[in-house]
Amino acid sequence: MIKIAPSILSADFANLERDIRRIDTADYVHVDVMDGLFVPNITIGIPVVKSIRPTTALPLDVHLMIDRPVRYVETFCQAGADIVTVHVEADTEENTGKALELIRAQGRRPGVVIKPGTPAEAVLPFLDQCAMVLVMTVEPGFGGQAFMPDMMDKVRAIRGWIHSRGLDCELEVDGGIGPATAPVAVAAGANVLVAGSAVYKAADIPGRIRELRGQN
Repeated sequence: MIKIAPSILSADFANLERDIRRIDTADYVHVDVMDGLFVPNITIGIPVVKSIRPTTALPLDVHLMIDRPVRYVETFCQAGADIVTVHVEADTEENTGKALELIRAQGRRPGVVIKPGTPAEAVLPFLDQCAMVLVMTVEPGFGGQAFMPDMMDKVRAIRGWIHSRGLDCELEVDGGIGPATAPVAVAAGANVLVAGSAVYKAADIPGRIRELRGQN
């Protein structure tokens, strides 16, 4: 089944609880955390994750676009994150592996993320530890960018490795996902779609979520 993870980066932050409730037919709430160092933007952090946790029964899918995430993954788990993904580019291989172990030790689902310029092979040292792999289909840092179709080769490669190893690992894509691009990502092997503006700017949010799942 295709899962939809609307990004609250496109929500109205003055009415965040309301806007999270508006996506209650989705599968995950995608939370983009940016520190102004790893990416050239600053968004939200641990206090916001803790505040929104009681507002929804949906799993919180927390994407850490931060430098050396091993320092904070336990705290994000304790704040209410259900899935925590860290960028392979943000630290050493040793520390990335340690971050995944810490997330798992908290009873949460760990994952890794790769930027557009990072080869698919960068996930291989971590794949057996992951409950999710996220392939960025835009440059991380800002919402509203255009989908990069050439990232689908990476999605296909990673889906093949997940299948060949018999892993219980979801494959997520993030960036430029909408009605036209969702089927492209699904055909390449993605089963979790992050969508921000495509969901929040829709006149019928539940209808848009169904459409992205391919149910319309």
